[in-house]
Amino acid sequence: MKYRILGAAACVLLVLSALAATVMAHPEKNRVHQHLDAAEKPVCTNHDSKKFCTHLPVIEINTGGAEIPGEPLNDLNHKFAGYTTAADGSDRITADIKIIDNAETRNHIDDAPAIESKATIHIRGNSSRYFDKKGYALKLVDENGMNNPQPVMGMSAHQDWVLHGPFLDKTLMRNYMWYNIAGEIMDYAPNVRFCEAFINGEYQGLYVMTESITAGENGARLNLSVDKKDNTYSGYLLCLDRGHEEAWKKADSFTHYALRTVNELEIMYPGRQNLTPELNRSITQDFSDFEKAIYSYDFDNKLYGYKDLIDVESFVDYFLINEFTCNYDAGWLSTYIYKDIDKKYRMCIWDFNSSCDNYQESHINDEGFEFQNCLWYFMLIKDRDFTDKIVSRYKELRKTYFSEEYLFDYIDGVRDYLGDAIDRNFEKWGYTFDEKHDLLTPKDRNPRSYDEAIEDLKNFLSARSEKLDENIETIRQYSAESKVKKFIENAN
Repeated sequence: MKYRILGAAACVLLVLSALAATVMAHPEKNRVHQHLDAAEKPVCTNHDSKKFCTHLPVIEINTGGAEIPGEPLNDLNHKFAGYTTAADGSDRITADIKIIDNAETRNHIDDAPAIESKATIHIRGNSSRYFDKKGYALKLVDENGMNNPQPVMGMSAHQDWVLHGPFLDKTLMRNYMWYNIAGEIMDYAPNVRFCEAFINGEYQGLYVMTESITAGENGARLNLSVDKKDNTYSGYLLCLDRGHEEAWKKADSFTHYALRTVNELEIMYPGRQNLTPELNRSITQDFSDFEKAIYSYDFDNKLYGYKDLIDVESFVDYFLINEFTCNYDAGWLSTYIYKDIDKKYRMCIWDFNSSCDNYQESHINDEGFEFQNCLWYFMLIKDRDFTDKIVSRYKELRKTYFSEEYLFDYIDGVRDYLGDAIDRNFEKWGYTFDEKHDLLTPKDRNPRSYDEAIEDLKNFLSARSEKLDENIETIRQYSAESKVKKFIENAN
């Protein structure tokens, strides 16, 4: 009898182990992934095959013929001279927006819209502004120009949106894929939905509607708030980037003053309406105090160090997601950090257009690390506790979201879901597969077809994960006593 009980217990353990393995191989989904969660829509049989018909949401933008401002301008010497503006000199215009998103049937340009609104619009991005296919910043407004938050394509209601047009990324999915995966790993990453876009009646191809990183109502986006009357805030959002001409949003922090970076911090939240000069000074001082703590001899001190100031897991995950994808603009450009309602700093991912060896300028070495040189990580990486967390977290993620099986299934699933939308996109933009229009250097890095672009992405992920598996333990060299001795207080 005893042995029967032991045998039964062993069987139960085997079953539980198998279930645990299944959960690790196929982690529970905590986020809407459009390609997995969208309802299947039957093919239309009641109209001509030439009629535009898609299973994806459709966004129609009508500017009344006005040019959308934000195109880069060059002077006579071919040097950057600013951006185009509207007729009245402003940097945006107001347009009419329709979003067609039928729940159970395919979408057509003449269907009744799910959302109809005015919106201010301008071209956005840095290098992407120079591409033929533009990206846009949208703010939904009412007839009086006031904010008009709407639940766009099933995402939580808000007025601020980014319409990202994949162009450099021939797979069309880098941002969609990594925003969603990061959203499973971290506290927050922008939600995204694929859609197809028309501007003034002309088809523009496949786009990714994206939440802008800012505060939101009822738990949407970041949990931040401000009281302009009392000059108080529950948290704030900063972005490290090339800098902005609008002085009201600049935060001249400690690391910029100390010349640790030539890039500038901008206060993204609170926005213009609520960011008083007093609040700017308070936020700037608060963040400078944080940077001084990181760059002090006490940076790893239990009482005065960084651990009580940041959500360590957030910084570890941000490090790993960007290192895994070799997304090396992060940490220096388009880098979002926010102070949450719990008074701790967290990171938020953004922009994977150039990730996974998709930088225009050169091939990315997939063998080493780069993030140890980034502004705040330069000191964090010197703490052995931090590097130990990087190593253990990487090994954990390799069993789930960083596994080759999960990533390849994800890529194949997105491709299958997009279906004929891929063909429509490249009917318009497919000339970029021609070597006369190469965007990457050297030339042999440019894919000549969509199939090749997908293969390149998979090959990168396979090679990168293999290198990190071999070398992840070496990240501890940056926290070795011989390297950090001069940074650590003797009495620590």
